[in-house]
Amino acid sequence: MTLLTKTSEEQNPASATGKGRVRAFPRLDRFFQVAERGSTIAREMRGGLVTFFTMAYIVILNPLILGGLNASTAPVDVAGGWLPAAQVGAVTGLTAGVMTILFGIVANLPFGLAAGLGINSFLAVSVIGEVTWPEAMGLVVINGVLIVLFGITGARTAIFRAVPRELKAAITVGIGLFIAFIGFVDSGFVRPTKGGPPVQLGDGGSITSVPTLVFVGALLLIGILLARKVQGGLLIGIIVSTIAAVVIEAVFRIGSSGPSNAGGWHLNKPELSGTLVSVPDFGLLGHFDLFGAFGRLGALAATMLVFTLVFTNFFDAMGTMTGLAKSAGLADKRGTFPRLKSAFIVEGIGAVAGGMTSGSSNTVYVDSAAGIGEGARTGLASVVTGLLFLGSMFLTPLTAVVPIEVAAAALVAVGAMMVAQIREINFKKFSVALPVFLTIVTMPLTYSIANGIGVGFISWVVVRGASGKGKKIHPLMWVVAAGFLVYFARGPIAAWMGG
Repeated sequence: MTLLTKTSEEQNPASATGKGRVRAFPRLDRFFQVAERGSTIAREMRGGLVTFFTMAYIVILNPLILGGLNASTAPVDVAGGWLPAAQVGAVTGLTAGVMTILFGIVANLPFGLAAGLGINSFLAVSVIGEVTWPEAMGLVVINGVLIVLFGITGARTAIFRAVPRELKAAITVGIGLFIAFIGFVDSGFVRPTKGGPPVQLGDGGSITSVPTLVFVGALLLIGILLARKVQGGLLIGIIVSTIAAVVIEAVFRIGSSGPSNAGGWHLNKPELSGTLVSVPDFGLLGHFDLFGAFGRLGALAATMLVFTLVFTNFFDAMGTMTGLAKSAGLADKRGTFPRLKSAFIVEGIGAVAGGMTSGSSNTVYVDSAAGIGEGARTGLASVVTGLLFLGSMFLTPLTAVVPIEVAAAALVAVGAMMVAQIREINFKKFSVALPVFLTIVTMPLTYSIANGIGVGFISWVVVRGASGKGKKIHPLMWVVAAGFLVYFARGPIAAWMGG
């Protein structure tokens, strides 16, 4: 995405800094502090464009995780409700666009926001089996309100400092493995067995279906593009693999998976039909029930779900923003960056907005590093990215074309990115190694982020405390661990209380 010829601003640095001739768009330059941060308007716009291309896959991927074309191809809640894919695509683009623009204007940082992959997978896999979609989105809204309050009061920084660095990294790694495992299962690459090991490779240990081969090909293609640092590698991989899947379906007529067609496409059948451009359907706006989950599950279980959402949102965004700020050269030695408090507050508002629109909690994307690498240093790049997201709303019919096997490949690739955080963990100390290991493996093995966090917190305070490290454990860690003990015992407690 790098231009072969330099712009007039880049050829003449004096014009970019305001020395010499007059800068273009001086008010825009002053508002976003473009020249002050050593950038140019042209560079910011180019960076915003690159960030969009690296993030745009979420407009296609989010509907495949949360929605479906009909009740048979969507995560169905306890009341039989489901989210139409086209509507999810529309609100995904809308929320990402509005929140990224707001973040750019208020926080003045070159970060893009969109529906978080960890949280939307958690909602579709773990939460939706216990509550309805409106109730689940109500929990997301509450999660966002709490994050906003943490940002306003300064409590977010205090809580962040209470959790050990190794445990924070372990949570990210565990979520990465959880997302990857979902991708393996959804693609048919990993399947349950009848007796023997819980899961196996493909069908009887062999890859026999064409859709699963498409998954393998898509994963390798995405991997090559990312390894070669191609801008927009995820998006390009999804598009190319989907085109290949459409051609394969047109030639071989594989059809959808079912009792008589075990080798068919798992969810979406990749075929072109009708128009690929449409007016956005915003039928999901306001489709949330703020306190419905508390009535259905009880206060304790619903509170622990909110806690899990807050924790996932909290640490993922905190780590991502710190890393991006360092990458852009905007952070000091302590990791503090300009407008820190504003960034935290707006990111929390993104969670609220995601719940209110039923597109899932919006958070800062590490993919923004691509735009930063292209030279973006200010919120002007985020405004450009946000405007492009708003334009993406008109392409939501594309969600019906992308097969889940291709989307699963993207999930595995994103999971691999998240697992890279394992480098932050020192495994030489077993009092550290065991808790972080339990955190990491519990998430995919139990199909639950909450279980992984809970096991990690409890084992950390018990093992570290019993090995003479109790004074180094923050009091908040003991409080949270005690809360998880209650959470894991909620069944017997409810029975004892007559619930």
